[in-house]
Amino acid sequence: MVFGESFLCFTFATVNQIIRQGIMNIAISSVTNKVFGLAPSFGWNKTEHFVVNAKFKREQNVNLSTKGLNVSVKGAKILKDVNVEIPQHKITCIIGPSGCGKSTLLRTFNRLNDGVEGMKISGEVILGEHNILKASSSELTQLRRNIGLVPQRPCPLPMSIYDNVAYGCRIHGIRGRKKLDAVVKHYLQQVGLWDEVKDRLHSPANRLSGGQQQRLCLARSLAVEPSYLLADESTSALDPISSKKVESLFTELKKDYSIVMVTHTLRQALRLADYVVFMYLGEVIEAGPAEQVFHHPKNELTKKYLEGAFS
Repeated sequence: MVFGESFLCFTFATVNQIIRQGIMNIAISSVTNKVFGLAPSFGWNKTEHFVVNAKFKREQNVNLSTKGLNVSVKGAKILKDVNVEIPQHKITCIIGPSGCGKSTLLRTFNRLNDGVEGMKISGEVILGEHNILKASSSELTQLRRNIGLVPQRPCPLPMSIYDNVAYGCRIHGIRGRKKLDAVVKHYLQQVGLWDEVKDRLHSPANRLSGGQQQRLCLARSLAVEPSYLLADESTSALDPISSKKVESLFTELKKDYSIVMVTHTLRQALRLADYVVFMYLGEVIEAGPAEQVFHHPKNELTKKYLEGAFS
């Protein structure tokens, strides 16, 4: 991974991760010119055209799946022969006890595991017709536009509310002020934040409450119109009211996006899931429609987990 490339993770990496990599010492404009000036060659059209409704042309009918996916770190197996298909325009919840590989699987979908020392990955992660694991450095720009991630803890960039939402759009070629104004307003409205911040758009984003920051991060992800949204326990650091707002947003957003969630809260999965993937010790034990998995599990391990025999 080249030095500047890791800043591509801005949509979904935590600020602490960015700081550890030393990226904050580089001028943002310099990184933009050096890294994002490359035209992506992953097989999609370049996304510089602004649509009247303030949206990119989101890729339609893009499937996401894994085939024979294996992940190990320094010899320890984390994921074992994982085969899973993520349904479109539904909320998929990945559930299972702590340490079973849920977050590792989620991070493999957008190659956030690339920088982990000693990690080895084999198999396939298929997005559309492409194996993500074989994508080149220049192709990752487009890849990560199509798979955004809402982090566990809110991580606004160290800039204004406005610039947080507009940042990805600028990277992908939208420059005009009127267009950026429309984009910022549209996505802040979509996450229910516009009325709360419209009079202080140029204030630092870190002055927002935790719940507002998480919705801002969601707006930042949506602004480049990904096909998939990954959520890694994205409500665990929020108060109950903010958590409910984010959950309601996910329910609305699945009409336009496919959402994959990792959750340690079975109640949350029961509330939100359309499709469930149950993992145990790095393996997918059972996957299927939520109604089937929750009420008519086929595997005895699934049944025991749902009954609270282990967690």
